[in-house]
Amino acid sequence: MTAFEEFGVLPEIAKALEELDWMLPTDIQAEGIPLVLGGGDVLMAAETGSGKTAAFCLPVIQIVWETLKDLEKGTGSKKLSVPWTMSMYDRGNALAVAPGGLRVQSREQREWHGTRCTTGVKSGKWGFEATVTDEGLCRVGWSTLQSSLDLGTDKFGFGFGGTGKKSNNKQFDNYGEPFGKNDVITCLLDIESGTIKFLKNGVDLGQAFTINKQVVKAFFPAVVLKNAEMAFNFGETELKYPLPPNYKPICQASDTEIAINTNEEASDPNSAPVLKSNAPQAIIIEPSRELAEQTCEQLKKFKKYLDNPKIKELLVIGGVNVKDQIFQLQNDGADIIVGTPGRLEDLIQGGYLSLSSCRFFILDEADGLLKQGYTDLIERLHRQMPKVTSDGKRLQMIVCSATLHAFEVKKMAEKLMYFPTWVDLKGEDAVPDTVHHVIVKVDPQQDRSWHNLRRRIQTDGVHANDGVRPGNNCAETLSEAVKLLKGEYCVRAIDVHKMDRAIIFCRTKIDCDNLERYLKNIDKNKYSCVCLHGDRKPHERKANLEKFKRQEVKFLICTDVAARGLDITGLPFMINVTLPDEKSNYVHRIGRVGRAERMGLALSLVSTVPEKVWYHGEWCKTRGRNCWNTNLTDVKGCCMWYNEPQYLADIEEHLNITITQVDTDMVVPADEFDGKVVYGQKRKAGGSNYQNHTAQMAPIVKELTKLESNAQLIYLNRHLTKFAKVA
Repeated sequence: MTAFEEFGVLPEIAKALEELDWMLPTDIQAEGIPLVLGGGDVLMAAETGSGKTAAFCLPVIQIVWETLKDLEKGTGSKKLSVPWTMSMYDRGNALAVAPGGLRVQSREQREWHGTRCTTGVKSGKWGFEATVTDEGLCRVGWSTLQSSLDLGTDKFGFGFGGTGKKSNNKQFDNYGEPFGKNDVITCLLDIESGTIKFLKNGVDLGQAFTINKQVVKAFFPAVVLKNAEMAFNFGETELKYPLPPNYKPICQASDTEIAINTNEEASDPNSAPVLKSNAPQAIIIEPSRELAEQTCEQLKKFKKYLDNPKIKELLVIGGVNVKDQIFQLQNDGADIIVGTPGRLEDLIQGGYLSLSSCRFFILDEADGLLKQGYTDLIERLHRQMPKVTSDGKRLQMIVCSATLHAFEVKKMAEKLMYFPTWVDLKGEDAVPDTVHHVIVKVDPQQDRSWHNLRRRIQTDGVHANDGVRPGNNCAETLSEAVKLLKGEYCVRAIDVHKMDRAIIFCRTKIDCDNLERYLKNIDKNKYSCVCLHGDRKPHERKANLEKFKRQEVKFLICTDVAARGLDITGLPFMINVTLPDEKSNYVHRIGRVGRAERMGLALSLVSTVPEKVWYHGEWCKTRGRNCWNTNLTDVKGCCMWYNEPQYLADIEEHLNITITQVDTDMVVPADEFDGKVVYGQKRKAGGSNYQNHTAQMAPIVKELTKLESNAQLIYLNRHLTKFAKVA
């Protein structure tokens, strides 16, 4: 396995890189490739010649090829328009529909984006439930296919909004009462009597609208959101609140009562998405023809051994006959477009190039593009791209720039990108204020419980020839004790904080395997977990990650290499079983929590004594596989002493902070972080617990009062004594 394969790159791509004599990833590639493969938006800054182009080209090529392969086999994600789901197609660009089709979300803060159900009704009395699952503005109700997606702004849409107003044909009137997060709105339709009404948490709010039955042929559940999220229940599972008499859940409509959403783009609801020939999966914009040509040439080299299917790239630049580019789009098609802004805009406006299947939007040398005045064009193109593709994949935006901290770049990132990860090799690392990070000292000389632990984690075997035993306090024995205690402390941290979802970092692949086995042996249900590291086969790694994302298992155990690119919003907890030896990796690790404005706790187990660990260098013929050379590296072995106190000092110096230390009971005082928080949730407004702060300060104030009183008495005694002597 090559170094690039360790980062998740396909063997076929790695083979092409070997022919280019690329043996090891550069820093920007090591940072960027896993992040893009992980599904997140990324901003990258690095020096010229740092390998930045490959950092985004390699993962993009891989994902495009895998998508084409799935479609060729017919195993691609199926369109989710089973009878009662929200439509993947009949929706606004910035509205995302979750796999399963029963949850929708829009993070656009300035505009409304809506969607309709894939199925509607033509007759009868029906109801469905919509639950507000996050803060934001929303309107929910019923619409016809003639209605705009902005529910309630024309005569064919009837909505009830969170502000407590009903709306139809841009007429907003008070109705019922406001609603918000966790409220359940029941939407009721009686087509025979021509009435629409709503319930809030089971309470009837009265008739909202009278509808003209002659004008309307069919009604569809509909919603419109502004920076909000809602979940739907059409009755296929039990409704939270019973419907009024004679109303039925809408999913019970018979074939003669239902209507199909003809705004759907695919006639077969179970067909796999089909990519149009002129609809590429990736758009790469370069500020100059030379850079575009260079990037396109790199793509050709990287994809050399990817076959069945072949990836088709197209260079779209000025100075070349546009008819040739149009011919290729219309006949051969293109999967990846590399171009300059002017020619791209010409082809899009002419209808020759479609953005309907775009999965990647990449701006190379973004600061140059913005300085050249292409800000409006970039925003226009971004608006035309679906924020979630027909097979349920989120649009990824990758921005490369000489400096990520230029005002124009930061402004664009805030406006267009979705919680991007910043990879700035020129900048300074910092810990987000949404992350509480603490350390727990593991001291085998202080905590002697390792002598008689009933359950013991299997250690990595570095002390197989060292004759370690309790009572012998040599360095090797204490090192083995650290390994035993860390397994125990890890479980204790999980139990104390009631962790039901966490990522756990281990230093080596064997450490990951041992911890996975240890947790499963204790209780495979309570501590359900999977591993993610370079020795696991690609399909297993992908399956394990999907299990963790779907919350089928609670814990993901991984190495630095495997986890850098993970994009898991709202992850509440992270445990460092061992500190990284690269101080920047500490920030990457704890950055897995506290994302998307959710609070996160990162807890690191830090040994107070040196720990002997595996270190398979270039001299190791098998690079660690089935290697048991427990000698130290200075005598041609594959082990070294790992000094965590020094690594901790390096991390604190790098971040210019002192990391809070907590006791081995793992309790993290809430007041250390300005009030009580719930990890995995957004910080509550205000944050501070002033009442608690007052209670904390009371004894200190009392002591200060006493000191001040004593000082005044001393002053008076001295002056009275002096006055008596004079008298």
